[in-house]
Amino acid sequence: MVSAADSAPTWPTPVSDLQRRAVRLEILIVLVVTFGLSGASAALSLLESALAPGGIGGQSVALNPSRAAQSTIDLLFQLLSVLRLLGWGALGLYLLWRSGSAPRLIGLARIRLRRDIVPGLALAAVIGLPGLGLYLIAHALGVSVTIVPSSLSEHWWRLPVLVLSAVANAVAEEVLVVAYLITRLRALGWSENRSLLASAVLRGSYHLYQGLGGGLGNLVMGVVFGKFWQRSNRLWPLILAHATIDSVAYIGYTALHGHVSWLP
Repeated sequence: MVSAADSAPTWPTPVSDLQRRAVRLEILIVLVVTFGLSGASAALSLLESALAPGGIGGQSVALNPSRAAQSTIDLLFQLLSVLRLLGWGALGLYLLWRSGSAPRLIGLARIRLRRDIVPGLALAAVIGLPGLGLYLIAHALGVSVTIVPSSLSEHWWRLPVLVLSAVANAVAEEVLVVAYLITRLRALGWSENRSLLASAVLRGSYHLYQGLGGGLGNLVMGVVFGKFWQRSNRLWPLILAHATIDSVAYIGYTALHGHVSWLP
């Protein structure tokens, strides 16, 4: 267990109206550049799917599509996508550092087996297995699109790129949506529950392109992950759990699709 001092560090709080406006503007800019705009785009995608022939259940979406017919160019496109996500995470870390919140204060100190790896694997199981069940149920009810975790061609680099993509997604989302957003909302005087809800709603919003099931499932994931971070102040478990869930989904789909009847 962590001490009270570890789980509730104190960050500098803006004391003037000008400083508060600056923090609000910073949050707005970060969200527009990153996941806030993704949330608006996902909502439009959900509306488009609902209005399309066959409705939401008749649509499909590829999470890691091929971007070019030529293998090397496709690889470079995939690596650029990974770099963009890592850049988003780095932006959040930089802004927190500039505001006085070093990486260790948000739970990115030296990674530890009992405090980070074990809880990370436990979170992956707690979220990943029910999440798969929720997706299958939502798909059967027609409120989820068919999710294609990977449609990459059989290149030698396919599996390593899928793992890199999973790690990049995990870094970007957990740094920005949990550590950055909740920390900056704290600085504005938001309560822990209000900050947690904002983080969870944001996470759910940019997954709406997967359908209502995907949005709801990620909303729940956001509540669980955000509450864990608020109580433990350890971010590594969230990154490890998220990367594990995505890696298993990407690689598992690649290995099982067409070989089992229960996988859409």
